[in-house]
Amino acid sequence: MTQQLTIALSKGRILDETLPLLAAADIFPAEDISRSRKLIFDTNHPHIRLMVIRATDVPTYVEYGGADMGVSGKDVLMEHGGQGLYEPLDLEISRCKLMVAGLKNAGRVEGRMRVATKFVNVTREYYARLGTQVDIIKLYGAMELAPVMGLADRIVDIVDTGNTLRANGLEAMEHIADISSRLVVGQPAMKMKYELIQPIIEQMRAAVIAKREGL
Repeated sequence: MTQQLTIALSKGRILDETLPLLAAADIFPAEDISRSRKLIFDTNHPHIRLMVIRATDVPTYVEYGGADMGVSGKDVLMEHGGQGLYEPLDLEISRCKLMVAGLKNAGRVEGRMRVATKFVNVTREYYARLGTQVDIIKLYGAMELAPVMGLADRIVDIVDTGNTLRANGLEAMEHIADISSRLVVGQPAMKMKYELIQPIIEQMRAAVIAKREGL
């Protein structure tokens, strides 16, 4: 009997950019994901199914065996910590940067700095490396408001074009990491389902290289 394989995909932009790479590995959802409210989808292979969930939940599902492999942004993986996961492939999609930002022309902060972010662990580790003590304020959205309204001196957030920062009178100040989406595999799954998983990794790797080289 063929083993079952579950692939967890992140909703949104990452999903749209992942589906062509899965297609290169001959994995196609059996129905149009964008038109369905379902979370689990059959594919053209009876032993492979796709699961579409929140990006922040992908590493957890893969680590604890709810999925065998998945696609997640590097920012989410950094915040999660990467326990129990292999990261065999940078898919080179959904590129952006993780940055520190603040009000334009903001001077040096006197005393203990307040930083608003949803990336609490990453922010704590970043400032610890700098030897800077900060108070971290966890927010889930509209991060740019925090400096404007005096809630925080700085924010740590994902920056793509920078247009949202500029529109709210902010500017990028420090670069923490370049972000892209990664293929991740659970450690138990890699051991027990290697013969299923490794060909998918190799086919997706070939698709990434072909896309990079414009083939």
